[in-house]
Order: sequence, then structure tokens, then C-alpha cells
Amino acid sequence: MFDPRIERHLIADQGEIVIDEVRKHWAALVGAVLELTGGLLVAFLSVLVPVEVWWLPFAVGAALSIHAGWRILERRLDRFVITNMRVFRVHGILSQRIATMPLARILDISVHKPFIGRILGYGHFVFESAAQEQGLREIRFVGDPDGRGITIQRVIAQSGLRGAIQATGAPPAAPASAPVEGAVDAAPQAPSAPLVPESAPIPPRPPLPASRAGWDWLADAQQREQDHLSRLRGEEPGRGIPPFDPDRTPTAPIPTTR
Repeated sequence: MFDPRIERHLIADQGEIVIDEVRKHWAALVGAVLELTGGLLVAFLSVLVPVEVWWLPFAVGAALSIHAGWRILERRLDRFVITNMRVFRVHGILSQRIATMPLARILDISVHKPFIGRILGYGHFVFESAAQEQGLREIRFVGDPDGRGITIQRVIAQSGLRGAIQATGAPPAAPASAPVEGAVDAAPQAPSAPLVPESAPIPPRPPLPASRAGWDWLADAQQREQDHLSRLRGEEPGRGIPPFDPDRTPTAPIPTTR
């Protein structure tokens, strides 16, 4: 009944393991211990007062002692757990409450160490998450707050959520170098063709007509134009023209009448 039983809250089939289980720092029990001491002293006064009113200091001392014992037990059952998947808090004596926050939702962790906390070695955690309403925001009286904060950050980094570390032995990716003046740029690569399923047959390319192969299509066009001009001039069409040679094509501008 007075054991939080952390192991039953783990997702064992998903490989969740406990990285750190944090108990309250002993400084959180100072107030309850002082209250318990005061209650015992008040209860002891019942032997010093008159017999008629002995029950009054005994009742007050007993009430203070029971309240202090409840506070001590409540703080002893308050656990903050860090796993490889999340952080969660289990607290409560008769009725138990659990607050969970996945590692992916942790945006920031603030550590507050008061002056007494710096001397005694404790601090308070404040979690900032992506959720508007949080069930897990402040964890008080955490022992070794710096070490616990580094542990949480290390778990977040190792899970690949923030600043993933490359595997040992894998060469780091070379950064893109700036262009060097005078260097010859590499030829641009042609866009890759769309992927075709292996099962789909590739249609053969249709052959070019004989009249369109090479530069013959331009020679045919010039022949037709020459025949048309011959008919307009009244001459006999069909005079052959030399085949088109692109290397001997004149590039001088064509004179036009003004």
C-alpha cells in the first residue's frame, strides 16, 4: 500500500526502462520533522498539567504528530521517474496520481536553486512543454539538480529528438564548400527520367522516315520551294539543287529593299 510500484507503470512491451528514479531530498522533510517534534512535546505536557485538563495538550500533540507523519509519508512516496521514453511523477498515499510528459513535448527545463538549496544540494525543476495544460510542470526538492538535468538532456539527445549524435566510426557529412574563383564548374546533370516499373514493357522508339533522316527534310523543303518559284516564273520545274550542307550555309544577312 505504501509502495509506489514504479515498475507496473512502465511500458515493458515497448522497451521502456528506468534511467533514474528521483526521491525527494531530505530537506523536504525538515518542516514535517519539526512539526512531529513539536507535537510530541505538546503531548508530553499532558503529564505536567492538572489532571482535569490532561487530555487537551495530549489531543493537540497527537493531532500534530499524525499530521506530521502524514506529510513525511507523502513525501517519501513522491517519486519522479526518468525513462528512455518519457518523464512521469507518481504521488499520493490513499489515492494515487500520475502525471506523464513524453520526451518529445519537453521544450525547456528550468532549474531553480535557492540559496539554501545550493548549500544543501537540492533544486526545483520547472518543465515547459508544447501542451497548454500540463499535468507535470514543477518538481520540487530534487537532489543533484544539475546532474538530473544533464541526464534528461542526454536521454532526449540519445532518443534522436534533438541534436542526434552520429554513430561511432561514421564519417561526418562534408559541408558544402564555397566556389573557388577560377575553378571550372562541373557539367550540370540532366534531370533523371521518371521511374518505370520493371514489369511494364518499354515501347520501342519508332524509326524516322527516310525523307526525314539527317538533313534530307531540309533538302526536300528547298526542292519544293524551288519548284514553286520555277512555276511562278514560267520555267520548267524539277531542276535539282545541291544537297544541303550546314557547314557551307551562308550566314550573311539577307538584303532587303528600303
